[in-house]
Amino acid sequence: MLMLDRFFPGGGWIQIFIVALYGGLVAFKMQDPEKVPFWRIFTWMVFSVVFFTQLLLGILVSETFLLTGKLHLPIPMMIIGGLVYRGQLSIMTLLFLSTIVLTGPAWCSHLCYFGAIDGLVSRGKGKITPLKRVLHFKGAILFLVILASIIFRFVNIPVLTATISASGFGIGGVIIIILLSSRKKQMIHCIYYCPVGTLVNYFRFVNPFRMYIDSSCTSCMRCTAVCCYNALNAINIQQRKPGITCTLCGDCLHICPEQSIKYRFFKLSPEVSRRLYLFLTISLHAVFLALGRI
Repeated sequence: MLMLDRFFPGGGWIQIFIVALYGGLVAFKMQDPEKVPFWRIFTWMVFSVVFFTQLLLGILVSETFLLTGKLHLPIPMMIIGGLVYRGQLSIMTLLFLSTIVLTGPAWCSHLCYFGAIDGLVSRGKGKITPLKRVLHFKGAILFLVILASIIFRFVNIPVLTATISASGFGIGGVIIIILLSSRKKQMIHCIYYCPVGTLVNYFRFVNPFRMYIDSSCTSCMRCTAVCCYNALNAINIQQRKPGITCTLCGDCLHICPEQSIKYRFFKLSPEVSRRLYLFLTISLHAVFLALGRI
């Protein structure tokens, strides 16, 4: 599974050491809430660049760079569509499920190779979109993806046709990122379009990490300016908890003058809960970075 082991016997130990140092540096930097937004996007983009670079090397140079030696479409939707169409679990599906069990919605703020690009171009202050329409729209897309995959499977649609269809879905996502996310300053692809993000929004509750807004909140609404996931609006603040699209990214903590937004993990203190969440999330990021992918 470790990339260096494929080229040099015992090289995996070197890679483990390098990745451990990298993870330690990131964990140290992200202890300060003010540094979280920069380092989260930076490390997320590092993962995305490594992911797609390895894909190109696997296509153009050697299949050794591919996880199983077989090429899979690098589109998040395939985590769902591929599972239904093929009728079997893939390594990406297992990796995705492991992130939900360990860190809830961290996939959508630290680990998704498409989401990193959406997060980068959507930086800035955008217009808040009513959440009900978001949930209805993204729920419909998830349903259609699953339905299409079932039809493709039982009608015996050729693999090439299914691949072209999935590629079209992925290209549509790229267009949304370029044309809408960058202009609206909201992660339109992740909030509205990505069916994997929809699963994360609901399955995140199997994980005990939560974020809440305590009674010291003055409803100044400053946090709404930095939330790219449309999880903080007037209703959420009145209810004293972020919306269902919250990914626990922590970008909002430093902007709150009262420090009212906090992490919760059972009976641990908010700061210990935050550090535990960072430890698990950064560890997953470092492990995924070291693996052979695709």
